[in-house]
Amino acid sequence: MTTLITVLVVLTFLAVLYVFYRMQKKHYKFSTRVFAALGVGIVLGAIIQFAFGTQDKITTQAMEWISIVGNGYVAFLQMLVIPLVFVSIVGAFTKMKESKQVGKISFTVLATLLGTTAIAALVGIGTTLLFGLQGAKFTEGTVETARIAELATRQETVENLSIPQQILSFIPKNIFADFAGTRPTSTIGVVIFAAFVGIAYLGIKRKAPKEAEFFANLIDSLYKITMRIVTLVLRLTPYGVLALMTNVVATSDYNAILNLGKFVLASYTALIIVMLVHLIILMAVKVNPVNYLKKSFPVLSFAFTSRSSAGAMPLNIETQTKALGVDDATANFAASFGMSIGQNGCAGVYPAMLATIVAPTVGINVFSLEFILMLVAIVTISSFGVAGVGGGATFASLIVLGAMNLPVAIVGLVISVEPLIDMARTAVNVSDSMVAGIVTSSRIKELDRDVLNDSSLVIEENV
Repeated sequence: MTTLITVLVVLTFLAVLYVFYRMQKKHYKFSTRVFAALGVGIVLGAIIQFAFGTQDKITTQAMEWISIVGNGYVAFLQMLVIPLVFVSIVGAFTKMKESKQVGKISFTVLATLLGTTAIAALVGIGTTLLFGLQGAKFTEGTVETARIAELATRQETVENLSIPQQILSFIPKNIFADFAGTRPTSTIGVVIFAAFVGIAYLGIKRKAPKEAEFFANLIDSLYKITMRIVTLVLRLTPYGVLALMTNVVATSDYNAILNLGKFVLASYTALIIVMLVHLIILMAVKVNPVNYLKKSFPVLSFAFTSRSSAGAMPLNIETQTKALGVDDATANFAASFGMSIGQNGCAGVYPAMLATIVAPTVGINVFSLEFILMLVAIVTISSFGVAGVGGGATFASLIVLGAMNLPVAIVGLVISVEPLIDMARTAVNVSDSMVAGIVTSSRIKELDRDVLNDSSLVIEENV
C-alpha cells in the first residue's frame, strides 16, 4: 500500500510538471511560470507533509524521486559555472576597445565588489546585535544533526588554512584540475587563469593581429554556444523550482522554522539594508535608483526564484549592456567576477551573522572593536571564489568560522530556513555585480546614459 501511495504522489507531481510544460508551450512569461512554480511547490509540499508527515516512508520515497528533478536542475547549473566564468572573462578582454582600460576596469570592479562586501559584513554584524541574536541557541533536530556531521567533513578542507594560505590556495597550480572543479577554490582559479589568457590575447593583438582576430572569433563562438546551453538549462527553472520547493516544504520541521523566525527576519533586514547601500552608491554616480530597480527587476526576480547567480548571469549581462548602458567589456567583467568574488549576500552578510551569533558561546565579546574589524577583514578576504550556485554561502561560512576558531555547528542548525534566506541572498549578489558594472563603466566614461535613462529599455527573460 505504501508503494502504491508513493507512486500516486509521484504521478501527481509529474502531472503538475506537465501543466508547466503546457504553460511554456503557450508562451507564458518566464517569471510568471517561475513564481507559479514557487507557489505550487509550497502548496504541494505542505499537502504532502500534512498528509504523511516529514519522516514517513511515503514522504521519504516520494522525495527521492522528486529530487531527481530538483537536484538535477542544480547539477546542471553547477555544470555551467566554470565554462561561464572562463568564456565571459576572456570574452571581456576580446570585447575591450582599448587594452589600457583593463587595469582600471578590473580594479574598479574588484574594489566595488570587495568594498560592498565589507559593508555587508558590517551590516550583518549590526543587524545580529540589533535583533539580540548574539549567543542565540537553535533547536537541533535529526536533519540538523546530519547536516552538522556533513559540515564537519567539509570543514577539514579549510580548517588548517591560515589567511595567507587561503590566499595562496586561490592560485591555480593545475588549471585542468580547476576546470574539473576539484578544489573548493577552483572557481577563483579559473578566474585567474582566464585573466592571464585575456592579458596574453591583448599582447598578441598588438604583435600578431591576424592570429588575435582568429582567437577572438573562436572565443565569441564559444561564448555564444555557452550562452545557448545556459538558455536550454534555464528553461528547466520552473520545473527545478517546483521540485526544490516541494521537497523543502514537505521535509521541513515547521517548529524549527518558527524557532528560527527571528534569524530569518534579521537576515532579510540585513539584505534589504545592503540593497539600500547599493542604491546610495548608484546615486553617488548620478544614477536614478528607482530607474535602476525598474530595469533590474527581471534579473533580480529571476535570481530570487532560481537561487543561482550563475543562472542569472546571461540576463545580468544583457540587462547591463542593453538596459543600463554599461559597455560590453565592463558588463562581462562585473557579471563574471561578481559570480565568484565578493558576493554581498552569501559571502558578506551571511557568514558575518553566523560568526556574530556563535562568538559569545566561546567567550568572545562581539561588541569589541577588535572582533568586528577582524571579522570584516576575514569575511572580505574569504569572499573570493564563492561559486554562484547553491552551497557557496556554506563554504564561505566554513572558511570564516574556521579562520576565527569558531564552532561550525551553527551552519547546520539554520538548514531549515536556508532556502528561504538564500533567495534574497542571491538577488543581492546579482545586484552587487550590476552595481559594480555601472560604477566601473561610469568611471571609465563608457556609461551610455541615454540607454540608462530610457525607461522603455527593460530586458525581459527570453527563455
